[in-house]
Formats: sequence, C-alpha cells, structure tokens
Amino acid sequence: MDLILAAVIASTLTGALTAVGAFPVLLGKKPSEQFNDTLLGFAAGVMLAASFFSLIVPALAIAGETYGEGPIPGAIAVVGILLGAVTISVLDRLIPHKHFITGHEGPHTAKIAGVWLFVFAIAIHNFPEGMAVGVAYGSGETENAFALALGIGLQNLPEGLAVAVGLLSVGYSKLKSFTVAALTGLFEPVGGLFGGIFVNISALLLPWGLVFAAGAMLFVISHEIIPETHRRGHHQRATAGLMIGLVLMLFLDVWLVA
Repeated sequence: MDLILAAVIASTLTGALTAVGAFPVLLGKKPSEQFNDTLLGFAAGVMLAASFFSLIVPALAIAGETYGEGPIPGAIAVVGILLGAVTISVLDRLIPHKHFITGHEGPHTAKIAGVWLFVFAIAIHNFPEGMAVGVAYGSGETENAFALALGIGLQNLPEGLAVAVGLLSVGYSKLKSFTVAALTGLFEPVGGLFGGIFVNISALLLPWGLVFAAGAMLFVISHEIIPETHRRGHHQRATAGLMIGLVLMLFLDVWLVA
C-alpha cells in the first residue's frame, strides 16, 4: 500500500505542474506559435528519453535478472511496447475527442461536445504519463522513479500552456482555459493508481508494466505531439526543442540514478 500511495502522490504532483504551465494565460501572456511548438517539441524530447532511459532500459535489466540471458527479456520489451501502443491507439479510436488543429477524432456523438472533447484528447495524453510514474514508484525503484517523475513534470509545463493557449484560440475565456488545462492534470493520478496497483500484483509484472507504459508514451509522442509541432511549419524550432528535452532528460537520468 505504501508503494501504491507513493505512485498516486508522485503522479498527482506531476499532474499539478500542468496547472503551473497554464498559469501565464491568466496574466494575458499568450506565446507565439513558434515558441509554443518549441515547448511542445521539448516535451516530446523529454518523454522520448524517459521512455527509454527510465522505463525500457530498467525493464530489460529487471527481466534479465528474472529470466537470465537470452531472448526472453527482449521479447518482453517488444511485446510490452507494442501492447502499450496498441492500447492507446484503440482508446484514440473509441473515445470521441478533438484536437485544436486536426479537429474531431474518434466516433461522433451529440452527447459529448465542446470543451469535453478537448479534455478527452488531453486525457489520452496524460493517462500513460501518470501510468509511467505509477509503475516506476510502484516498483520501489526510487531513484529511477524520481528521475522519471521529474522529467514528466518538466514536460507537463509546456503541455499545460499549450492546452490553455489552444482553448483560448477556439474562443474560451482566460479563466475557463486555465481551469480546463489544470483539470486535465487530474488524469495523471488516475494513471498513477492504475500503474501502481498493476506492478504490485506480482513482481513478474514489473518489467511488463514498465515497457507497456513506454509503448503508450511512444505512441502519444509519434501520433500526437510531434505532428502537432510540425503542422504550422516550425519544424526547426520544434526539432531543436525535442533535442534539448531529450538531452536534458538523459542528463537528469544519468545524474540522479548513477
């Protein structure tokens, strides 16, 4: 129970940083499209590095200790990553949601409209992030988990700002844009609780939980975040942001885990 509680608390704190990132909209500070895409690129870089260095690499090490050398650790990583990606892909198709640029995705329904479609879109992003933090803290690997949580928290800052700015751009007030962006962070502790419970069912599930969370995040990076940063023609800025986010997360992981 202590590990599950730690998973929920950590994922709640990382989710809360979404509100911190959204706060500038209350002050009337609206960043340029170039700056916004650079920040989202940074978020993608942090998530990309976290997926490998804080989730996949530890999962391979744990699976190697459990099953020894051979194809099994690699097979667990391959299957787990693909399962995570497929799960988010299915949710992306089943849950009606709306992106600021590409518009409506998933099934159409008259019962869910307006701001809730944007909320569901962010939920699909935030759930795997919270799950990754929950799996890491639920595993008891404190140093690795802290590096991951710090990275996820850092990338939630530009994500929160991007959500709030996106809502402003489609006509919502400053207060409503901030409130909705802040509330989307609440999906992370839900994912954290799920991840913490999952890896505490059995020690054998730990590497599976780590690579599943990594696959879910990799899908979000490739399917949503990177395309979003490139649609308005700011490729170089977005790529620069991604590279900075990636190497920063790499540095934090090496420094904090070593």
